[in-house]
Amino acid sequence: MIRPSADLNVYLCREPVDMRKQIDGLALLVQEVMDLNPFDQALFVFGNRQRDKVKLLFWERNGFVVWYKRLERERFKWPTHLEGDSVTLSGQELNWLLDGVDLKAVNPHKALYFQCVG
Repeated sequence: MIRPSADLNVYLCREPVDMRKQIDGLALLVQEVMDLNPFDQALFVFGNRQRDKVKLLFWERNGFVVWYKRLERERFKWPTHLEGDSVTLSGQELNWLLDGVDLKAVNPHKALYFQCVG
């Protein structure tokens, strides 16, 4: 299965998208609705209203790539707890989303930053 690397920028469109949209329609959504550049080295994620289908859009050197996943049962657990029209995810969070993990429930420990010991 194709999965993004953990360090790839991932932008999730929060609003449902008509899955009949193809590359040009999705790229236009990235540009006009999400206010992002579809040619950036980033992955753009779209889901339908029923949350059983997802499309990913990616610019790869000389053309767009679209990846489509349809669930036979269950639903993607779309992150409703995050703010904004588009949400930034890590590659790992996208992998969890594609696997059916609820991102709201996954709550790792906070990173700690110290200046000195003791």
